[in-house]
Amino acid sequence: MLKKQPTTIRGFVKAVVYTFPDGEAAKLLKEKDAYVKTGDKRHMKSFDKKYVKRRNPRRFLFLTLPGAMMQIGHHNIVTSEGDALIADLMQETPERTKFTNADGKIGVGDGYSAENKSVDALASQTGADESLDASYPVTKGNWAAADDNVIVYRSTFEAGDISNVSIDEAILNTSQDTMAYAQLTPSLGITSADTLQIDWELTILGA
Repeated sequence: MLKKQPTTIRGFVKAVVYTFPDGEAAKLLKEKDAYVKTGDKRHMKSFDKKYVKRRNPRRFLFLTLPGAMMQIGHHNIVTSEGDALIADLMQETPERTKFTNADGKIGVGDGYSAENKSVDALASQTGADESLDASYPVTKGNWAAADDNVIVYRSTFEAGDISNVSIDEAILNTSQDTMAYAQLTPSLGITSADTLQIDWELTILGA
């Protein structure tokens, strides 16, 4: 008897809060992407040190230490709808809308209570869903190379999209279905001057 090999979908969310000069977000994020693509860690570190927002300073004995950068990574739940959506898209004639750049979006909220497969909405949404950035979703690696089984979705909430709130949940969805849901921990305090970028990875593992 053949032993079944399990197939899993593993999710990971990275959220980063930036504070950029007015009107410079798009240009500077493109600059950061160039460093990432070339593996330029020195310039990536310098960029983050300059633009990633920090939490409140910490006191240690007689010292005042800089607060931690507001960038977090957290695993997430691929929902029951997400499982079904992926299976549906493998049909000859899918019933649901394909998860594309035109229809995909990410939303955030401040009412996290629990992660489970049945989640299909944010507990308490903040602002409007943000459409995916141009060219997303994309695979993290080229075909037949490392990470060719990782699909990446990205949305960038520009300054003013979210105002004066601490977000602790995020959702990846379309106009019809919820693909995945995640807790953002620790929560991220965002003002109207901040830019939030969320990268959502789904990794397909055959065994």
